[in-house]
Amino acid sequence: MKIAVGCDHAGFILKNTLLATLQRHGVEVIDMGTHSDNRVDYPDYAAKVSQAVVQGDAARGVLICGSGIGMSIAANKFPGIRATLVNDLYSARFCREHNDSNVLCLAGRLIGIDLADAIISTWLTTTFEGGRHAERLSKIALFDGSAGRVR
Repeated sequence: MKIAVGCDHAGFILKNTLLATLQRHGVEVIDMGTHSDNRVDYPDYAAKVSQAVVQGDAARGVLICGSGIGMSIAANKFPGIRATLVNDLYSARFCREHNDSNVLCLAGRLIGIDLADAIISTWLTTTFEGGRHAERLSKIALFDGSAGRVR
C-alpha cells in the first residue's frame, strides 16, 4: 500500500518519526513535505496529499500540523476525501471501521510519539466494516459528487 504523508512546520518532527512506523507496517511512503521546520502554509500540504489520494497515486494519506484541525478542514474540501482528526485509539479504530477514513490527521503539538505510533498502527490495521456504514458513506459522497470515484 502507498501512503502519501505531508505536514507543515509544526508537524515536521512527528512526521519524520512516523515514517519509520509506516515503513515497519510495509507501507510505501510518498513523503510530500515539508522537509524542514521552516514556516509553511498547511493547506499546501493538505492539497498535495489529498490530490494524491483522489488521483489514486496513494491509497491513503497522513497529514500532520500543530493541532490537526487545519489539515482536516483543508483535506475534507477535496471530493472523496474522508479526513479524520484522531487524538486517541478509540477514534483511530472507529474512523476506519465506520467511516473508512482515507486521510488521517494528527496533532503534532498535542500528542506524543508513542501515542501517534499507536494511532498509526491502529488506523493501518483496522478494516472498514461496510454494510450500513457503506450506505451512509454513499449518502455523504453525494454531497461532494464523489460517489464511485474514491474508496
